Amino acid sequence: MSRDAQARGGSPRPHGHRAKRRLRAARGKSAIFEQSAGFILFRQTPHGRVYLLLDYGKHWDYPKGHLEKGETQWQAAVRELAEETGITDVTRVADFCRRMEYKFVSSRKGNVHKQVTYFIGRTHVESVSVSDEHVGFAWLNYDDALERLTFDSARNILRLAHKRLEERAESRTGSGCTNA
Repeated sequence: MSRDAQARGGSPRPHGHRAKRRLRAARGKSAIFEQSAGFILFRQTPHGRVYLLLDYGKHWDYPKGHLEKGETQWQAAVRELAEETGITDVTRVADFCRRMEYKFVSSRKGNVHKQVTYFIGRTHVESVSVSDEHVGFAWLNYDDALERLTFDSARNILRLAHKRLEERAESRTGSGCTNA
């Protein structure tokens, strides 16, 4: 057992050790640029709004995927939603369009700079048929979805989408003013 392992009480290397090694090896190499699109998808239930999250095996995230040649972000988001969940009933809600960018190292591609465009979508479909890229799914209320999402960036997108939906609901029911 290495000294590092002994210092950790004999536990294995911390999660992400190999990824850090790949990052160090990939420094200085140019990055491939990739674009993806997806949905913060929700449906209304008698108990309130629930959001769809997919279990990718190592992390929980939204339905999303790469743009194909000639596709717009919206077209890619709709296609990927159908491919990953079987859901084809989706309506764009609000004027929400947010981009997230991040970098990572792929064992196949090397350095990747990824840009993901997210839309808010509403569906009436409860049934989900996950593709073989996923191991599960969950319809979760806002607080549970925030807790389940793996990445801070995904939680931030959900916060923005949820806030926009709340503002939209408030504007439909009145001014949102209360008596002092």
